[in-house]
Amino acid sequence: MSLEYPQDLRYLDSHEYARLDGEIATIGITQYALNQLGDIVFLDLLEIGDAVSKGDSLGTIESVKAVETLNSPISGTVVERNQELIDSPEDIADDPYGEGWFLKLRVNDPGEVFEDSLTADEYSALVEGV
Repeated sequence: MSLEYPQDLRYLDSHEYARLDGEIATIGITQYALNQLGDIVFLDLLEIGDAVSKGDSLGTIESVKAVETLNSPISGTVVERNQELIDSPEDIADDPYGEGWFLKLRVNDPGEVFEDSLTADEYSALVEGV
């Protein structure tokens, strides 16, 4: 199976992504990370209204193999969380870049997402060693 890395996203080397749409950033994790984790059994995310700084924890994702902390690629305030995924975390892998998003943040500074993040090509080279 070939992995996808949408060009409109920014990636962290810890495998989170951000899609910026004006002052709203949609955050999730990459298909590569999901392949590494295996079957997802639990997802714990910040609550609506919680403020987060870039690099802070957004919550945790748990698979049959590991528990991983989710890192924020940008500073902002949680305005939406994907309750359907919290209720059914096994569905994340079905569409990680679409319906599989975790949180939406109202960002403090949209330009911050470009600091220390990777383009799709840079992320692909990092994880696939190409």
